Amino acid sequence: MHFSSARRFGFLALLALLFVAVASPSQAQTAGTGNVRLKIVKAGWFIGGQGGDGTLTFAGRTYRLGIGGLSAGLTFGGSATDLVGTARNLRSASDIAGIYTAVGAGVVVAGGARVIYMCNSNGVVLSLRGHQIGLAVDLDLSGMALSLK
Repeated sequence: MHFSSARRFGFLALLALLFVAVASPSQAQTAGTGNVRLKIVKAGWFIGGQGGDGTLTFAGRTYRLGIGGLSAGLTFGGSATDLVGTARNLRSASDIAGIYTAVGAGVVVAGGARVIYMCNSNGVVLSLRGHQIGLAVDLDLSGMALSLK
C-alpha cells in the first residue's frame, strides 16, 4: 500500500513540475501567490459529482469561491475533504476561476491525507494538502470548476 501511495505522490509531483515549467517567464515575473482553503464534498456511483466552497486570500483581500464538478470512471461512495495550500501565477484574483483537471486514484476508509496539484487554462497552479474523510473508491478523470462568488 505504501509503494502505491509513494508512486501516486511521485506522479502528482511530476505533473506539478510539468505545469510549472509550461508557464512563460513573463507570467512568472508579474504573477503572485495567494492562499487557498477549500471544503469539497464528493459522491458517486460510476459517475460522481462534487461541490463545495472556499476562500482565496490574495493581495490583502479575501475572495469567496464556489466549487463544482463531475468525475467519470470508477467512482463509488462519498467523501468530504478540507484542503489548504497556495495558488501560484495569479495576476488578479479572477485568474483562479476556471476548470481544473486531474487524473487520480484513491481509497478512503474513515479518513486519510490528500495532496493535490492542478492547473487551469490561466496558468494558475493549485498546490493543496489536507484531510479526507468518508468511504470512497475512485479511479477517475475529474474536473473541478472554481468560480469567484
